[in-house]
Amino acid sequence: MKKKLPLSYLEISKKNLIHNIKQFRKLVGDKTKISAVVKANAYGHGDREVVKILEPYVDYFQIDKIDELERIRKITKKPIFTFGYIEKNSLEKAIRLGGILSVFGFQHLVLINESARKLNKKAFVHISIDSLLGREGFSLDDIKKDLPKIKKMKNIQIDGIYSHFSNIEDIIPESDDLFGQTTNFFHTQKQIDMYHSACDLFYQHGYKNIKTHISSTSGILVYDNNTNSPHSIVRPGIGIYGMWPSEYLEKMWHGKIVLKPILKWVTHVAQVKILPAGHPIGYGLTYVTSKKTKIAIIPQGYADGYGRELSNKGEVLISGKRCKVLGRVAMNMFVVDVSHLAKVKQEDEVIIIGKQGREEIKAEELAQKANTINYEITTKISSLLLRIVV
Repeated sequence: MKKKLPLSYLEISKKNLIHNIKQFRKLVGDKTKISAVVKANAYGHGDREVVKILEPYVDYFQIDKIDELERIRKITKKPIFTFGYIEKNSLEKAIRLGGILSVFGFQHLVLINESARKLNKKAFVHISIDSLLGREGFSLDDIKKDLPKIKKMKNIQIDGIYSHFSNIEDIIPESDDLFGQTTNFFHTQKQIDMYHSACDLFYQHGYKNIKTHISSTSGILVYDNNTNSPHSIVRPGIGIYGMWPSEYLEKMWHGKIVLKPILKWVTHVAQVKILPAGHPIGYGLTYVTSKKTKIAIIPQGYADGYGRELSNKGEVLISGKRCKVLGRVAMNMFVVDVSHLAKVKQEDEVIIIGKQGREEIKAEELAQKANTINYEITTKISSLLLRIVV
């Protein structure tokens, strides 16, 4: 008996997800470990579903919060990086769950050491290096000052050190803007040099087999994409979901690797009606019909992750045709123009993201219209929507 589907849901393509992770495995080779980033509900795709599929293909999973660690640990025995700040009251739980903890600074490490001591365990940690990102982590001066004290902590096992690139997805190699902060390799090279200096400090203090990693999807595509990578782990996130970190990187790798979107956002028409000319649509009266208009009510809204920024801008697919959003997107519904559709009825399929017939709406398209990035489009999709693996 076929399972009855809800009015609105997400389809997650197992085939495309496996295809994407294999693309990154080819890029980095077999010696480099892969940590699949599944934080923020796997960028909105569903962390439980994604982890189950990727289990045989990756070496680590990476999350942000303690509740994510609890949830994912029930699914996998693979090592799990916790890259967010784990507060004092949750450290013992994180250590018991076997999370590899990110260390933001020396005082954070003191708290972790004390929590591990109470459990009579060693906490496995990766030290965050702030190499010109200006966010969490130790500076070079911090490392020089704190390493002798860190070595004395009996309940700490320093398993690795890592950093984050700040603008590598914006790199345009032919750019001649020597002082630009977003289009050339100048800042990125400074970050690499600083991070390597931090690595050298650890080596000098006897940490010979420490794991190192700096590259997310964009770092892999620009820097860490051969079998001679200087680092032991890479951290693909956006790419494994079939999305590109930037338009330039997509053009740069065109014809070399193919990334396939794994998400399809499906809903159904709630009502079809005809409005006369001069009729307002939606809150704020931001759209008024100029002629008799056939409309469809779509039962999704900003509470579901379809942003208010798409008011009067977005489009959906019905019967393989694009239908424009009219008026403001509300909390749980919005209106589209279906005047050009000869046959459209209640409960017809609507595609918000994905393919229908020959047409396709990608997260990148919605991001451009909403003046944001594809990461935000998918991560904002409500976790309450059912994810169905197909």
